[in-house]
Amino acid sequence: MDLEQLQPKLFAEFKKILQADRLNHAYLFSGSFASFPMALFLAKSRFCENLQDSLPCGNCRSCRLIEAGDFADVSLIEPSGQVIKTDTVKELLRNFSQSGFEGKTQVFIIKECEKLHINAANSLLKVIEEPQSSAYMILLTADEDKVLPTIRSRTQIFHFPKNEAYLLEQSERAGLLKTQAKLFAQLAKDPQELDNLLSNKKNLELEQVCRRFISNLQEHPDLAYLEAARLVQYAADKSEQDIAFQLLTLLLAEEIKTKQNRRLLQLLFRARLMWQSNVSFQNALEYVVIS
Repeated sequence: MDLEQLQPKLFAEFKKILQADRLNHAYLFSGSFASFPMALFLAKSRFCENLQDSLPCGNCRSCRLIEAGDFADVSLIEPSGQVIKTDTVKELLRNFSQSGFEGKTQVFIIKECEKLHINAANSLLKVIEEPQSSAYMILLTADEDKVLPTIRSRTQIFHFPKNEAYLLEQSERAGLLKTQAKLFAQLAKDPQELDNLLSNKKNLELEQVCRRFISNLQEHPDLAYLEAARLVQYAADKSEQDIAFQLLTLLLAEEIKTKQNRRLLQLLFRARLMWQSNVSFQNALEYVVIS
């Protein structure tokens, strides 16, 4: 991925930081659009064997190993299920207090840091408050509000907004019609998720069924039951049903100014809450039709 295209403003800012040799020891990256690639980019900058104007080359042994997740002095911590356990963080902190294998520097990247157990989060605070000159910690989150306030206050925060224009170009390059490209660019959180969505042709078929369902709700309510049944057939499992709800919401939001669509969005929101409370997908859709 080309970080300069994905996050041009942030790339320019970190370029200046690296060239001035002013990289901070604790960052919180808020937002999932290219935040992990940026974390790897910064990690590479600490170990690259062939820096180009203070920026990592991306091709040397260290850069390639970091990209592959196989570099001893760059540690990646991820949740186990819905939590990052205290023992996992304690192990990280033991490594944090030691010198690196390749040199003196170490980089620790924690994904979904909002899932840190409260004790684990508190354990990090001392390290963040008393950083070692050769150790760096980068915390990643999609929901900054869920991160412990004391961690937020002790890290330098960078926000990674979604680059929808980039995703739109990616969708169009994949051969989608402009209306489809716009919809899937809105649906996907990042380039990888967009690739995953477009690699499954069923998602494109699901989008067409969702369009017909909305059209019938608006113009032919008596036929909406049939389209609801068809939509249930296309979205058999929970993940597909979740995508369907997102597509329906985006399609209705295209004409948010109409009273009818605002009403349908309210009904769809209630239907989704019902579905999340284990009402069947079919019953949730039928609620929208009946209402």
